[in-house]
Amino acid sequence: MDPFDAGAGGILRQPKAVWATAGASVVAFMGIGLVDPILPSIAKGLDASAGQVSLLFTSYFLITALAMLVTGFVSSRIGGRKTLLLGLAFVVVFAGLAGTSDTVGQLVGYRAGWGLGNALFVSTALAVIVGAAAGGSAAAILLYESALGLGMACGPLLGALLGDASWRYPFFGTAFLMAIGFLCITVFLKEQPKPARKTSLLDPIKALGHGGLASAAVSAFFYNYTFFTVLAFTPFVLNMTPYKSGAVFFAWGVLLAVFSVLVAPRMQRRFGSLKVLGGSLVLLAADVLVLGYGNHTAAIVCTILSGAFIGVNNTVYTELALGVSDAPRPVASAGYNFVRWFAAAAAPYFAPKIEEWTDVHIPFVVAAVTALLGAVVVVVRRRALTHDAEELEPKHASEDSVTVFAN
Repeated sequence: MDPFDAGAGGILRQPKAVWATAGASVVAFMGIGLVDPILPSIAKGLDASAGQVSLLFTSYFLITALAMLVTGFVSSRIGGRKTLLLGLAFVVVFAGLAGTSDTVGQLVGYRAGWGLGNALFVSTALAVIVGAAAGGSAAAILLYESALGLGMACGPLLGALLGDASWRYPFFGTAFLMAIGFLCITVFLKEQPKPARKTSLLDPIKALGHGGLASAAVSAFFYNYTFFTVLAFTPFVLNMTPYKSGAVFFAWGVLLAVFSVLVAPRMQRRFGSLKVLGGSLVLLAADVLVLGYGNHTAAIVCTILSGAFIGVNNTVYTELALGVSDAPRPVASAGYNFVRWFAAAAAPYFAPKIEEWTDVHIPFVVAAVTALLGAVVVVVRRRALTHDAEELEPKHASEDSVTVFAN
């Protein structure tokens, strides 16, 4: 069945509960890149350095990484609906408080609370959408993918539009939109059955004992350092107005969404997962080197272009992480993300420090090296990163990509 079919079960004929959850998911994914265009404005408004402001990403993703051990534990005990509402409540409160911050320390702390809420919400949203959808999972997964892509693309744009007046407005805007999402889910989403088996806090750690999953997680750790060097450090290098920076990262997000959802699965079918991933990581390394050493125009072009490589990598890493593990998908996903999100926390902290210790080019050299290290792990551990001694087939690329990225 065509998921775009307007008939019963198509993407346009879903229950209100599905649309409410998908709409809240858009805003949740906006939160990842929302602060990108306003990082220089925040630094100016709070009299903070680039390194201090970049901690907005560090605190957010450090808590997200640790929350991977908690989200499955919580949702398997209180159910999907209550987990969604709990996550949304955290985001509303802490995003609103972030807008009232008087110091960068307060803002970093509130952003950490926001990260916990976002982790609880997005790690549960896909399962809830699939469970509430009409006509099978295909249309529901496509709807969630669309929410992910739209959120990643529109986050910087919303940050720019609201942040041009004041760096505080994007935080208040997010809190307002998530409050609407909270009300919609409260009204339209009924409680769903709890999982038959409760997840323990240690299950994701135990899953990493599998060599293939551990290899995918280590390679993704290096890759994510590169990813979030681009996302968190590049705005200071571009040094543009919120509007212009927002436009750059909007284009970046569009490429990320298109290559993740449409291009990567086709490339996997033609060349195989490992070849696609290795090649994409090498190209990403070259891209960030040019970003760091090129002129301003080259930096803009390479920032946007990096979205294509990042989109491909996100999808293929998903295949590797979940295709090689014998653990349940939510558990394998949590273990994999527990490792890789630590790099998302590390890059925003270390990139400005490295610039202080050396110069503006070296953070991108380090990012290029980490991308290459990710490729080296793929090559060296290629046997562990295959399933039944064969190249992975992208049988569930769409479903797994949103599961892993969200978790």
